[in-house]
This record gives sequence, C-alpha cells and structure tokens, in this order.
Amino acid sequence: MREGSLEAPTRHPIDWENPDFYDEAKLEAELTRVFDICHGCRRCFNLCDSFPILFDLIDESPTGEIDGLDPHKDYKPVVDACTLCDMCFMTKCPYVPPHEWALDVPHLMLRARAVEHRKGETRLADAELAKTDRNGKLATFVSPLANWATDADNALTRTLMEKTVGIDREAWLPPFADTPLDRRDDLDRIAADAAAPAAGRKAALYATCFANWNMPGPGEAAVKVLKANGVETRIVYPGCCGMPKLENGDLAAVAEQARSVAAAFAPLIDEGFDIVAVTPSCALMLKFEWPLILPDDPLVKALAGATFDITEYVVDIAKKEGLAPGMQPLGGDIAIHLPCHSRAQNMGQKGAEMLRLIPEAKVGVVERCSGHGGKWGMFKANFATALKIGKPAGRAMLKTNAAFMVSECPLAGPHLKQVMEREGGEGVPQQVPHPIELIAKAYGL
Repeated sequence: MREGSLEAPTRHPIDWENPDFYDEAKLEAELTRVFDICHGCRRCFNLCDSFPILFDLIDESPTGEIDGLDPHKDYKPVVDACTLCDMCFMTKCPYVPPHEWALDVPHLMLRARAVEHRKGETRLADAELAKTDRNGKLATFVSPLANWATDADNALTRTLMEKTVGIDREAWLPPFADTPLDRRDDLDRIAADAAAPAAGRKAALYATCFANWNMPGPGEAAVKVLKANGVETRIVYPGCCGMPKLENGDLAAVAEQARSVAAAFAPLIDEGFDIVAVTPSCALMLKFEWPLILPDDPLVKALAGATFDITEYVVDIAKKEGLAPGMQPLGGDIAIHLPCHSRAQNMGQKGAEMLRLIPEAKVGVVERCSGHGGKWGMFKANFATALKIGKPAGRAMLKTNAAFMVSECPLAGPHLKQVMEREGGEGVPQQVPHPIELIAKAYGL
C-alpha cells in the first residue's frame, strides 16, 4: 500500500443520480472508512473545524479509535463544520484519487448533506438564503430599506434576525445594489479601445449573483480594465452559479442551474467569447463542480473550457498581448489574501501575479482560510468559529503593514476586516476590496 500518491489529484464525477448515493447505511460505512483514515493521518488538523472536531471525538471516545464513536450522533458535527473549501483535497491529503484509497472529504461531506437535504433536514434559513436571485431581485427594488435592516449597527433588526433565523447580529452582511450590474447602461456604453493590445478578444463578464445584486465594484472595475485593454466586453448574468445550494446538498437544483446558465452562454462561446467570472467561487463552480455533477453535458463541458477567473484572464492578456500602458504606482505595498476557492482552481497565485503588473508594486501573499465559508460563517452557531479560523490570516495581513489589503473573495475581505478589528492595533484598512479594483485604480479608472 502506498503511503501517498505522487500523481496529480483527480476527482471522480459526483454520482448524485444513483440511488446508492442516498443510501444511509452505505453513506455511514463510507464516512467510517474515511474518518478512520483521517484519524490515522491527521495532516488536516489545522484547516477547518471539521478535523479537530473529529479527532477530539475519537480521542475522547472509550476506545480512542473510530469504533468508539456513535455514527448517528458523532458524525453530524463533523459534516456541519465543513465549509467545502476544498483545501484538504487540494493541499493536504496524500490519499486523494488516483490513490487507491480515493479520499475526497469535501465531496463526501457534500454527499452527507445531500442525504440530509433529501430527507427535508436543510434548515429553513439556509434554504432561503440560497435563493440568491429571488432575494436580490426583491432587495435591490427596496435597497435603502434592505440595507438599513441588515446593517450590523442596527441593533433592533439584527437582534430580531439573530433570534428568528439565526444570523449572528455582529456578522457582516453584504449590502444590496441600487442598480444590478447587468442593468448598468453606463458600463455598456464604454467603448473598448481598438488600438489597445488585446483588441480582438471578446469577453462575457459573468456578473455572478454577488456582483450583480450586492457589490458591483469588482464587476465595474473588471469592465473598465478589460475595455481599456481593447477587450470587447459584455456584462452577462443568466443566473446564480448555485454554490449556496451546493452548500445545502441540493444537487438537483445545482444541476438545473448549470444546464440553464450553460445554455445561455453557449451562443456567446460559439461567437468566440471567453467567459470571465469576477467571483472565485463562481469560477470554481463553472470550471470544476458543474462538470463533475453533469459530466456528460456538452454545454457544461464547453462552458468549463471557456471560463476564466478575472485575475487569471488579466494575467493571460499580460502574457500573450501585454497590458495597455498607463498604469501608475499606487504609492504603497499591497497585501493580497488568496481565498480557498481561488487556490482550489489550481491556477497558481494569479491575483498576486496580476497585482505585480502595477508599476513598483510590492505584493505580499497570505494563503490562509478566512474562515467565512460562504453563508456558513454568517450564522450565530458558526460566527465565532469563523473568526477563530480567520485569525491567522487576519494577523498575517496586519503584519504586512501594507497600504492596500485585498482579497479575491468578496465575502472573505469584509470578514477578514472584522477579524483584524478584533485583533486591535493600527493598520486595519477601511476596505478589503477585490484586486481588480486596484488595477482599475492604477489605470486611473
């Protein structure tokens, strides 16, 4: 038996349409097998809280081994603590496929949640928060009222939210935009510079639910930077990538969304458009998760092959055509947080690579989990843990003493700001924006 695989990790398709996938006895047997291997290895002890919870349960059990646990009681806290960050699979585990033990802990946790979801055990707040397009359409229509109600300084409404739906009263919640990104006529009217180096490229900017309904800043910056470099750019938003529903184990809904969005992008891909996502979790879904959920769908496969993360795309332009001149130094060092779903795309440190294109830029990199975990970190049951997990990343950001601090994840950035505020001292930034916004700033856009 090999101790660990020296080959590149590979993932098996998610067999979610097979009735055995939802067989509780078979799921329990697989959880026991995998948890026993994890217990003997323990390389993931310092990632999310799932592994410390598992190891503590085993160590405190009567036998000190996996057979000392009660699967019906002890396995659920391990599953619930997983944020599907993929870091155990991507960076730590020596037993992922093609190793014969074939461990894929994130997708096993996903299977456990899918079983719970099929049984109707997904909590109501999780199910409702996952309806991002419905929520966005309603909230942007009354954005001043929605933003007043969700503001962390509004003790009345936030206390009520905590008591009724379980969202921690101190957790940062994203505001809603007055005008969705895909309805911004002013951005559509910006003409691509035909003399710029990347003229001839065509990009459909996948707004993602977050940039479309909540914080359009990264999308605005991406459009301006791409058009300044000659890229014919359209803002396109066929619908959410389904990541919030994936977190719930609602795989049928994710598959439905994948088919719908892939069909919407298919004509653009046929016209030669690249698909560029401004949020790393969404790029991860289009590139990797959807093809594993629908491995035989040709439109999903074509979309995966045409998709770029925005940082990856700008670096690709820089390497192949060169960026348009005009960027100026920002006048200070930069610290970038590389979130888990950027790292899980297996594309290298593209955010840092992009920022080093700014003249005189000195870029420090922090590769630690922010702890937020999508909507997971918003809940009162998880918020303190999310702060704890994010503390090493927050401390590392502060130690850089950088004038500019950024994160590729729009949820991780504000969460890390909260972590840094609790650490105290000087150097906490007013904002932790997306790195593409610094590129736009360097261009004077």
